[in-house]
Amino acid sequence: MDRPITLITGTRKGIGKYLAKHYVSEGHFVIGCSRSEPDWSLEGYKHFQLDVSDETAVKAMFSFIKENHGRLDHLINNAGIASMNHFLLTPISTVNKILNTNVVGTFLFSREAAKLMQKRGYGRIVNFTTVAAPLKLEGEAIYAASKAAVISFTEVIARELSTYGITVNSIGPTPIETELIRSVPKEKLEALINRQAIKRYGTVEDVANAVDFFLQKESSFITGQTLFLGGV
Repeated sequence: MDRPITLITGTRKGIGKYLAKHYVSEGHFVIGCSRSEPDWSLEGYKHFQLDVSDETAVKAMFSFIKENHGRLDHLINNAGIASMNHFLLTPISTVNKILNTNVVGTFLFSREAAKLMQKRGYGRIVNFTTVAAPLKLEGEAIYAASKAAVISFTEVIARELSTYGITVNSIGPTPIETELIRSVPKEKLEALINRQAIKRYGTVEDVANAVDFFLQKESSFITGQTLFLGGV
């Protein structure tokens, strides 16, 4: 059987780094990317340094995938940035960075991945949203709005891609102890965790378990869904 080809964005650290190593260990050939070079390497892993909202760089990356592998089985749109500010104090530069990474990046990678996937009539796309959207977290207006856009985008393209054998789903993690939440005050995080049915931090293993489920061949009848972790 051919080795699955899996593309994961935002693999330099945190959840993306864990997922890259997880899928290499599962026998996948993993392609990853980030804005700066990672401080790790792995056999069975290829890294690209790019900004996920840079259309020229993204298209060049997909040209490499097409020429060298001829297909793409899985796309995991993990790259994301957050910023905690009252919306009255949020500069437009922050708004643009968040929307470019979280929305434009997810759009570009999904579009280019779907072009490759549709030729084989098979593919799995998993996008990342957040519990900040359904919980309407104060101080996260632009971040939550960007990830709400990802949910809507997921639901619509799931319908548009269904005839090609491509499923599109999203995952909404609770707080996980990565660099993304280091700037968030501890009391804010504890208040958020207390709103969950399961009152603990999420783990990278929890996220990988949910991604595994969506990537399975047996999950071919599941599309357009968002799975929030922690019982939100």
